[in-house]
Amino acid sequence: MAKMLTFFKESYIEITQKVTWPTWGQLQNSAIVVLVASLIIALLVLLMDKASSGVLELLYGISS
Repeated sequence: MAKMLTFFKESYIEITQKVTWPTWGQLQNSAIVVLVASLIIALLVLLMDKASSGVLELLYGISS
């Protein structure tokens, strides 16, 4: 039990005193980068899906 208590105390000290937290501006910039990258990847997946769908429709001859 003493080891667990020591672990929690050391974890608290590390989180409060040793960890460098990002500023609000850095956090917003990172969120925007993730959002833009996610949109680009989603668009690429959509384009690949449409392209493969078109190829398969031509291959099977079931175009509408």
